[in-house]
Amino acid sequence: MSVSFAQLKPSHRVLMGPGPSDVADRVLRALAAPTLGHMDPEYLAIMDETRGMLRDVFQTKNELTLAVSGTGMAGMECCIVNLIEPGDEMIVCVNGVFGGRMVDVAQRYGAVVHELSKPFGQIFSTQEIADALKAHPKTKVLGIVQAETSTGAHQPIEEISRIVHEAGAMLVVDAVTSLSGVDLKIDDWNCLLYTSDAADE
Repeated sequence: MSVSFAQLKPSHRVLMGPGPSDVADRVLRALAAPTLGHMDPEYLAIMDETRGMLRDVFQTKNELTLAVSGTGMAGMECCIVNLIEPGDEMIVCVNGVFGGRMVDVAQRYGAVVHELSKPFGQIFSTQEIADALKAHPKTKVLGIVQAETSTGAHQPIEEISRIVHEAGAMLVVDAVTSLSGVDLKIDDWNCLLYTSDAADE
């Protein structure tokens, strides 16, 4: 016998794992609100307000702060596809699962990827990054995870940003785990950032 969704009455649970997690009542009420089209003036006003709040969290004044409808992986791909053309050189720092995913995405878009690897849980020294940039002077982009989700290893970004920009490259930072937990000054450090408050599957 099949049961329709309307007949289901899930029991209340307190979800305390890494995901899924409890949804606040105010969020559930918002989800029950009428749907607006993506070009509706009311929707555009909501998006403008959201972008303003994101700029506050990201510590940036950049008007091109965008909300991407997707996971952190969608943000990663969005950054790479807009920065990398086939044959461009990219250094990716890999010390966990998500650095490895960044390598995969960059290679799919035709980047010549120079993988800088450390065992899971370890971080990269500024000297290691400077040496990699010196060994690959045509590097267009350096990608790094600020706090590797799979291990929690926190990578200080401020000095890395200075080294990357002195080498004439751009810096892409995965801040899915770190945003609002550690300092991240997008404007001061001149970073391109992607983040998500949804767990990547």
